Amino acid sequence: MFVPHTHDAADSVDDALEASEHGVRAVKISLFMLLGTTVLQFIVVLMSGSVALLADTIHNFSDAMTAVPLWIAFLLARRPATRRYTYGFGRAEDLAGLFIVVVVALSAVVAAWQSIDRLLNPQPLQNLWWVAAAGLVGFAGNEAVAIYRIRIGRKIGSAALVADGVHARMDGFTSLAVVLGVIGVWAGFPLADPIVGLLIAAAIVILLWGTVRSIGRRLMDGIEPDLVDRARSALASTPGVDAVPALQLRWIGHRLQGNASIQVADMPVSAAEQIAADARHRLGHALPNLDGIAIRTTTGSVHDGGDLARSASSHGHD
Repeated sequence: MFVPHTHDAADSVDDALEASEHGVRAVKISLFMLLGTTVLQFIVVLMSGSVALLADTIHNFSDAMTAVPLWIAFLLARRPATRRYTYGFGRAEDLAGLFIVVVVALSAVVAAWQSIDRLLNPQPLQNLWWVAAAGLVGFAGNEAVAIYRIRIGRKIGSAALVADGVHARMDGFTSLAVVLGVIGVWAGFPLADPIVGLLIAAAIVILLWGTVRSIGRRLMDGIEPDLVDRARSALASTPGVDAVPALQLRWIGHRLQGNASIQVADMPVSAAEQIAADARHRLGHALPNLDGIAIRTTTGSVHDGGDLARSASSHGHD
């Protein structure tokens, strides 16, 4: 769906807009799903006083709120480039990822604080069946959101959305931990509830590290090696390309941009330009999220036909 066929500027803009629309739809749906899950769990917290369930509810609420900055980021990404922001506003997506990191870290602190307080000041639990049911509801809600976010995130190439989806999936298992706490209380160990709350807080911190690495890599212009290999293979397999001396790619939001240098034999300028155009076309099919690539051809000096083949001619694509 997102593979441009002519790979001109209009195609790239249409692809970026379509991807952003998919991203906005994903964050809206997941936001309302998680908010619904959170409301149900919070009602049970008021009925039971379970601090483990409270920790899980806080975490699910923070996850729901992470959809808001992603929503704003996807909307900003649809704005055209300006004289100041010549690459557009795709980086807003990575900034939203940083906000997600902060919110999730705060949720871990709150969950840990509530659990420690309950360890120091134990209180009896009520309506344990409802607590167990709420834990299962939390698992189901998070898993549904995870499946949807990861699928859309991979489809449009959004690291922030994929990271948020993976985080939601792991949150589902922390919701199951609430059920384990209930089982512990049933077995005559009332401190199982706050201990599970502390375990959930620790799990949040561990999961947070993966999100930090993913978002940090994007901010440092890190790129998946597989994408580089696919791009290099597409360029090298283009008829007329002898070698690919240089290749650079980077993510800007959920779109790819980069520069490449291809080596061709001595030939007229027009022939070198045609090879560059063919290489760009192949590259667009190999990387569906490609938004722009500047291809530089290196050739010999003068061709017998009389045209001067430039030793360094650039062919950009916006």
